[in-house]
Amino acid sequence: MTRLFGNRARRGAKARPRETRKAGTPVSRRAALLLAAQGGVAAVLVMRLHRLQIEEADRYRLLADENRINIRLLPPPRGLIFDANGIEVAGNVPNYRAVIVAEEARDLDAVLDRLARLVPISTRERADLKREIRRSGAFVPIAVAENLDWEDVARISLNAPALPGVSAEVGLLRHYPFGSDLVHVVGYVGPVSDYDLRRIEDPDPLLRIPRFQIGKYGLEREMDPVLRGKAGFSRIEVNAAGRIMRELERKEGEPGKDVQLTIDLGLQNFAEARMAGESAAAVVIDTRSGDIRALASTPAFDPNLFVRGISATRYRALLEDPYRPLTNKAVSGAYPPGSTFKMIVALAALEAGEIDAAERIFCPGFYEVGNQRFHCWKRGGHGRLDLVGAIEQSCDVFFYEIARRTGIERIAAMARRFGFGAAFDLPLSAIADGLVPDKGWKQARYGRPWQVGDTVNAGIGQGYVLATPLQLALMSARLASGRALVPRLLMSVGGEVMQPAEAPPLELPAGHLALVRKGMFRVVNGRRGTARRARTVREEYAFVGKTGTSQVRIITREERARGITHNDDLPWERRDHALFVAFGPWRNPTHAVAVVVEHGGSGSKAAAPIARDILLRALHGDTPPPELYPAGLREEVRSRLEAMAPHLLDLPALRRAARKKSA
Repeated sequence: MTRLFGNRARRGAKARPRETRKAGTPVSRRAALLLAAQGGVAAVLVMRLHRLQIEEADRYRLLADENRINIRLLPPPRGLIFDANGIEVAGNVPNYRAVIVAEEARDLDAVLDRLARLVPISTRERADLKREIRRSGAFVPIAVAENLDWEDVARISLNAPALPGVSAEVGLLRHYPFGSDLVHVVGYVGPVSDYDLRRIEDPDPLLRIPRFQIGKYGLEREMDPVLRGKAGFSRIEVNAAGRIMRELERKEGEPGKDVQLTIDLGLQNFAEARMAGESAAAVVIDTRSGDIRALASTPAFDPNLFVRGISATRYRALLEDPYRPLTNKAVSGAYPPGSTFKMIVALAALEAGEIDAAERIFCPGFYEVGNQRFHCWKRGGHGRLDLVGAIEQSCDVFFYEIARRTGIERIAAMARRFGFGAAFDLPLSAIADGLVPDKGWKQARYGRPWQVGDTVNAGIGQGYVLATPLQLALMSARLASGRALVPRLLMSVGGEVMQPAEAPPLELPAGHLALVRKGMFRVVNGRRGTARRARTVREEYAFVGKTGTSQVRIITREERARGITHNDDLPWERRDHALFVAFGPWRNPTHAVAVVVEHGGSGSKAAAPIARDILLRALHGDTPPPELYPAGLREEVRSRLEAMAPHLLDLPALRRAARKKSA
């Protein structure tokens, strides 16, 4: 047993080295795999460290404790606006300014005190700045001083160590080189307000930039998204003191699109100068295309005041001015059209068969409906007149009678065919649609039925009828062309031409239009025409027109008995409005015009001479010479043109500059 045990022990002892050798092989393999894995990890770490410390060292150095990266939105250049001849009427100019980041300034008041020694900063500007910081956040760059010159910028840069959080930069500022001449069309821009942000459903991030400017009025407002463009961005390195070290990356935004208008700046400028001193409006339309060549409203104001920030005193003065310079009377002013509406009544009566070219109606100076008497402007009456003579002499009684025969529904339908009662799709602020009344309108508005007296009043463009100067000019253009022209203000947007709208025929008998045009011709050129003094002596410039005078007060029976008070003896705001519509040349019309002079009194005296001069300027292509006028008026015209000369633009020079810039 003992030996057996010993033999087993010896065999076990001899077997142990062999087993050990067999078990050692897998242990070495695992060790090798482990070492390989460790080596791989070490290699990756070495490569990563190499990349971090060598290849991307600059990038991560910028993120060190002493530096930070800021990303700022870059406002794109605002789109430019041009007139029909390529003259820039709204552009951008460099604007040097100082901006501040409040959180980097640390002691904001101390920094502002030091900055105020270099550039002027008013108490109000300080208050506005702090309000803007509370609104936008302490980390947002906010302009603290604008419209700086290069010396101001240099002083700020030299004193940068003492002005933490302050930096000088250059941006673009909107500029209107012709001041008030186009303000009611082009409009103006101003800083984004809380109201602006509330009315926009999904505000562009650009609008969050402090004091970013958007369109506030006119075309600038209506086409703001097109003109504004899209933002870019800039990544900049800023050190602990707030100083910009360098720009790391910049991506420019998408500039706003340029817009070209149908407006002729020269004609617009002439119209504004011709109406100076009046509360008035004038519109000129191309009778071939519907293009608006002038859209003037006086008085006006300088839009650059709003860009840079208008004072409360100046703004209050504009608001309180009885001539309403802030209102675009050409599209927002709604006036009784007076006798300029008589062509509409005539065409409605002709179409209904209620009158013809031969019928004559007697005018005794008044017209009776029941126990109510409607008076003619000529107290003694006009006697017997046909349609052409009634237009020539603007007989009220004639049109009372044919309006009563025709009825308001037919008159209203004809008025709408000529553009009354429509607010056209133009990129302008506060376009009024005027008013074309009918039976349904009165019942809905006042809860009362339509009366014959209402129709009689409408027959001479009084009562409820209202029209804008734009609508009156369009009526004239449609009378001239016989087509349903649509007014166009935009010639191109972003280089894409905006085609005129289709203008189908009005489907009126040529004979009816010819009768009305003949009457309008005699208004200006006839022996008894109400605007005879407005005629021209050159056949190629002969034009047709129609005067209008609309009452703004009720003339009582007692006043008629003692004699009607002359307009000149009334306070300005109680005088009649003066109107005139026209188109020319007579044989081949190219332009139509409408002029309204608020409280101007007589249309023949106040509005017709202005409309004549503006129309002659459009037809002649330059300031109309005195030789186009009757001999007895030439000295008066010459004197007026001399007074206007300082306000008229040097158009040849402007056109040369525009061609040079575009080339």
